[in-house]
Amino acid sequence: MVRCHEVTIDLFLLNRIMGYKLQVTDYNHSAKRMKPATFLIFCLVFFSLASFGQSKAKKDTTIILISDVTVQLETTDAMNNLYNFQFAEAERLFRGFKEKYRWHPLPYFLMGLAEWWKIMPNTKVTTYDEKFLAYMDSSILIAENLYDHYPEYKVEAAFFLAAAHGFKGELLADVERKNWMRAASEGKAALKYMEICREKNNLSPELLFGDALYNYFREWVPENYKSLKPIFWLFRHGDKQLGLKQLKEVSYNAFYTRTEAMVWLMRILAGYENDFQRAFQISEYLHQTYPDNPYFHRYYARMLYSLNMHPKMEEQSRQILQRIDSGRFGYEAVSGRYASFFLGQFNDSQRKLDDAIKYYSLCVKYSEEIGATDSGYYLYSLISLGEIYYQKKDKATAKRYFNLVKKKAGRKEEAYKDAKQRLKKLEKVD
Repeated sequence: MVRCHEVTIDLFLLNRIMGYKLQVTDYNHSAKRMKPATFLIFCLVFFSLASFGQSKAKKDTTIILISDVTVQLETTDAMNNLYNFQFAEAERLFRGFKEKYRWHPLPYFLMGLAEWWKIMPNTKVTTYDEKFLAYMDSSILIAENLYDHYPEYKVEAAFFLAAAHGFKGELLADVERKNWMRAASEGKAALKYMEICREKNNLSPELLFGDALYNYFREWVPENYKSLKPIFWLFRHGDKQLGLKQLKEVSYNAFYTRTEAMVWLMRILAGYENDFQRAFQISEYLHQTYPDNPYFHRYYARMLYSLNMHPKMEEQSRQILQRIDSGRFGYEAVSGRYASFFLGQFNDSQRKLDDAIKYYSLCVKYSEEIGATDSGYYLYSLISLGEIYYQKKDKATAKRYFNLVKKKAGRKEEAYKDAKQRLKKLEKVD
């Protein structure tokens, strides 16, 4: 049970300022790969967040806070600090912004976004869930007040209602939270307000971000999850290439959604389009612009690894491990798993076997620490360790590692088949 004292104070003052009686309640925040049924729930939440930017209706000329240049200038430093993981300074600036605009959902949403990025380096950590959800709930309550009582803010309020419900749904649908029924409920609420946003399109290019994600994933999901294809007959057709073009446009021209668009574009290019060169360019820009962001840092190291840029990859991976050792905020086992695996592979290729053992073992340690023992980084670290010990004529240790792979991997996985073949090879030698 969570009662956010700060939210209670904010809403009390809002009541005094605007003359409306608002009720603050307690909020219950319950906090492998997705099976098709699970993925379907995720899609509902995803499209509730992504598709609220699909409007093609006439433009409303009402001046609204989110598109106000003065407000954007006021929040620039705070946004930069947020993405650079300087949260104390970002939150100090956001609090000042909130004092000025406490009647509006934007500052609460931005403070919730700060909590969201504290979660990003390791989504298994639930420490920040309650505060994130409380800020999103506060943004929702204030947006509902604007929506119900101030017609001139109706579209903007609907924007924040759709976004806040969508972000809540995305967190609750995460495989670590598994609160799928509540996630679906948040998605349904977001869809309701998305319809209002479709009526008018005065938030572009911010809303174009949602349309871009919709266009891409509307086609990608049924292509890659055949069992879900009939469900997508209910949605209008998308266009993957148009989605990529729109994401690029948002990354150039938007303010609030610019960095988020760049992150999605980078992930799509690397994970689904196999365009590692373009993904690398984005990752390099993000890391250089926000050098203390661990998520951007490890993605940059990953792109360096994928493009065989070994000297820079080694430098960045070592820096990641040093920052973990020094206790830098956001640098922890997930980033360590990436960096140590990359260094293990590099030293293995250089025939520096003792160093390779050191880093592969560190990858195993980090993977076990976060419960990621079904990941490729973990399984192939074990296989590599087994192979190195086989080369060192230590067959007993090699056999132990190969058997551990068989125990942890699924029977249909390539790692399982690889370990099984290596064990047969060892038996023949014996």
